[in-house]
Amino acid sequence: MEDIDVIIIGAGAAGLMCAAGAVRRGRRVLVLERNAKVAEKVRISGGGRANFTNLHASPANYLSDNPRFCVSALKRYTQSDFISLVEKYGIAYHEKTLGQLFCDGDSRQIIDLLLTEARGADIRTGVSLSGVAREGGGFRVETDKGAFSAPALVVAAGGPSIPKMGASRFAYDIARQFGLRVVTPRPGLVPLTFDRDMLDRLKDLSGVSLEATATLGKVRFTEALLFTHRGLSGPVILQISSYWRAGETIVLDLLPGTDLFAVLKEMKRSQPRKEAQTALAQFLPKALAQRICEWTGVAGRLADLPDRALRTLGAQVNSWAVVPNGTEGDRTAEVTVGGVDTRDLSSRTMEARDVPGLYFIGEAVDVTGHLGGYNFQWAWASGHACGEVV
Repeated sequence: MEDIDVIIIGAGAAGLMCAAGAVRRGRRVLVLERNAKVAEKVRISGGGRANFTNLHASPANYLSDNPRFCVSALKRYTQSDFISLVEKYGIAYHEKTLGQLFCDGDSRQIIDLLLTEARGADIRTGVSLSGVAREGGGFRVETDKGAFSAPALVVAAGGPSIPKMGASRFAYDIARQFGLRVVTPRPGLVPLTFDRDMLDRLKDLSGVSLEATATLGKVRFTEALLFTHRGLSGPVILQISSYWRAGETIVLDLLPGTDLFAVLKEMKRSQPRKEAQTALAQFLPKALAQRICEWTGVAGRLADLPDRALRTLGAQVNSWAVVPNGTEGDRTAEVTVGGVDTRDLSSRTMEARDVPGLYFIGEAVDVTGHLGGYNFQWAWASGHACGEVV
């Protein structure tokens, strides 16, 4: 049996960050990855340019049954810390929008950075794990390449989002095996779908996009919205999807910052001969303006329309209430909401409170960031926290 101090399951963003920290401390580290290559989610992120963090990352940008859990790790390893690391490696980057940072070049630059930082760790890919067990004061991991034992086991196996990338529920199985609770996982940052009747109403709108505000209870986002052949997508929908539960109503403002009723009423006075659909098309994509007039039954010249008709148009645009029938699921979800219950973990070290030597980091934990580099920042922060102590 090889002499190992730490076994890390998963060579993604969090796992490699943890390995880097442990190696710096002189630990003998073995990283086991089921995929043929490491950090596949890093590779595909940001359209291949890696949205590696966000300038505005703070605990307010994360969902969890225990919102305070992420504070310690995020405070001790901030976006500025990772940006400094990127700059140390001479990687050029830029801010795209809303604080989102991307490499000017290829996302593999971030992967190479991580591998260099973790140099000294034994990283093995294409390894299938079949089980984990307690062995003496440590853990034994069974794989198709043999068994490995170590006093410390770090689970950085992520969640089930994007199964084609090798995602699975293995982390949750390990957690439950050792008595840890799991907050029911569900797809996050995922397009929303509609039933057949609603899709018929949206026919021919697939591909239409515009800026919109999505509101669900006290949560609100303003970003781009995209109509699809299944329902709605775009950043604003992905953001709100992480909060949405089946049966809930989302209110969409398709013209943020503009009171359409007030605008139409003024146009009725100043441009009375203008058709309602033409007036609406000044503010919305033409196809959408046409469809909204059809939905509301409002047509004709503004001069001929009563204020209540204009108010109906305004309400349809500024407060369109929709009830999705579901999401596109793990297949297209960028992250998983839920995961290993933070009540069973130390917020400082990520160690299981009742199972010494067992750690959970990254997406496997019930901490989920908003769209825009926040989930990678959690991977860096939680991996760093664990790597400093494991």
